[in-house]
Amino acid sequence: MSCSAIDYFIFVPAYNVERTLCEVLSKIDESVLDRAHVLVIDDGSRDGTAQAFERFVSSCGQNSECAENARFEYFKFEQNCGYGAVVKKGLAEGLASGAAFIACLHGDGQYPAEKLGEFFAEMENRNLDLLQGSRHAVAGGAKRGGMPLYKRIGGAFLTALENLAFRVKLTDRHSGFIVYSSRFLKTVDLNRLSTSFDIDLELISIADASRFAVAELPIPTRYAGEKSNLNVVTYGMRVLRQVVRRFCMGVK
Repeated sequence: MSCSAIDYFIFVPAYNVERTLCEVLSKIDESVLDRAHVLVIDDGSRDGTAQAFERFVSSCGQNSECAENARFEYFKFEQNCGYGAVVKKGLAEGLASGAAFIACLHGDGQYPAEKLGEFFAEMENRNLDLLQGSRHAVAGGAKRGGMPLYKRIGGAFLTALENLAFRVKLTDRHSGFIVYSSRFLKTVDLNRLSTSFDIDLELISIADASRFAVAELPIPTRYAGEKSNLNVVTYGMRVLRQVVRRFCMGVK
């Protein structure tokens, strides 16, 4: 395949991920990089996230195969704009690239970069529009991966409520490891989406309501005591609001 062809666009939300960014990027398989553009979106980090990216690109340059095939780019918001703003930026840039599939890969290492190839292949083979990684598809996986108890209980409760409201039933509606088809995203007004963490749920809700093809694949759970920027109480309230809206619309 020509190096100029871009089938996949991967954007990486990055906020104070100096310690993990290089490892995350290095785990993206070469077969994926051969067809991809990778955009790291720094949401106003105050640590050495930018320097970590530079070190990765410099080391990548020592690998001729990596340097030839990979397309790595860095963008920084000078002030912290919020997770939703990062996702909207990533999705917009992905659509502008012309890629058929757009993936969100967090820079903190919680999600498996090495599984992107499997996810892209599933999107292509099953003609899907949204594919989410599930940490609960395998029984006990979230606990073994170190997910805090309150998150396991809260996530299970919210997911059970959401499955009552939505057409497609999923085991984990709160994972940020998601691949989208550009076909679906072209129907979405990105400007109307939230700038908060619930943007992922909004996109799943829109895809579900519009009867796009939504599915999930299991992913490993990885928690290493990192600090979360998510306020679980306000997030939970916004999730409930989405559920109520969906009930009012009616599940068909």
